[in-house]
Amino acid sequence: MRKARIERKTNEVDITGSINIDGSGKTDINVGAEPLNHLLTLFAFHGLFDLEIKAGGDLQHHIIEDTAIALGKALKSALGEKTGINRYGCFTMVMDKVAVETAIDISGRPSFCLKITDNGFAEVNNVLETGTFDDSSFTYKQAEDFLESFLQHAGISMVCVIKSGQGDLHHILECLFKGFAKALAQSILIEPRRLGVPSTKGIID
Repeated sequence: MRKARIERKTNEVDITGSINIDGSGKTDINVGAEPLNHLLTLFAFHGLFDLEIKAGGDLQHHIIEDTAIALGKALKSALGEKTGINRYGCFTMVMDKVAVETAIDISGRPSFCLKITDNGFAEVNNVLETGTFDDSSFTYKQAEDFLESFLQHAGISMVCVIKSGQGDLHHILECLFKGFAKALAQSILIEPRRLGVPSTKGIID
């Protein structure tokens, strides 16, 4: 099984845990922010990753960012040399009136791009700019920062398109994290015909 420890200790945070990307979706998550606990639980459940993570520290934004860094590094470690993986994944997630299309490339060249379709742009943009997660202090900007740090340290490129957003921030973020999980689960699957790394360069670093 492909798995790795999650460890990060600084003057501001203390994070420990583990991830098994060939798991069954079992979780034990407490990072000190209930919205992020919920989103990471959905991510692990729908991606079939076994995820244990505990995080503590001084400020919520430090914990969120460093959890993303630690988890991204652990995912990259669990993938090893990336021999035989599909590399690419794409999934459209729907939740009530929200639809988000997610495409992933495990390229070693990390990036995160979020687009909103012209239809309903003003409505969705207003939710992203002003909404909070179930009246908590958790905002879209914190979720965006989390995903960007995660992808940066995992070496993954991801493009998300919000195709319909007649809902609240909770539903939009759930669609983002579930879609991320499903697309990632596709991209890390082993293709038995692939004998080496899925790159003409012969390496993904």
